[in-house]
Amino acid sequence: HVQLVESGGGSVQAGGSLRLSCVTSGDFYGRRCIVWFRQAPGKERGGVAGIWNAGGKKYYSGSVKGRFTISLDNHKNTVYLQMNSLKPDDTAIYYCAAGELWSNFDRWAYKYWGQGTQVTVS
Repeated sequence: HVQLVESGGGSVQAGGSLRLSCVTSGDFYGRRCIVWFRQAPGKERGGVAGIWNAGGKKYYSGSVKGRFTISLDNHKNTVYLQMNSLKPDDTAIYYCAAGELWSNFDRWAYKYWGQGTQVTVS
């Protein structure tokens, strides 16, 4: 089993920055790949960024590439999402998800999910 706890959400003005954290624990193989998703009101949950826990290969959706950076600190078992140049369209609940393999941004492929953290950009 894998546990994920997100934090770092909040309200920020357009052009500002936030850093989200996802603390992971539990079965290592179950959290080899950590992916950030987001869901805005009335919209489908979509992928934002992903990272392999070993090796550090990273993936980004087109809408955030160049503005968001995903990283990990293995000593703290934490995956970060640094979000710069935020836009109102980035407003959503942000979730981190975990799985054994990278499965693109297919939300149904990731077994474990955190509770989410709200990001509001005005």
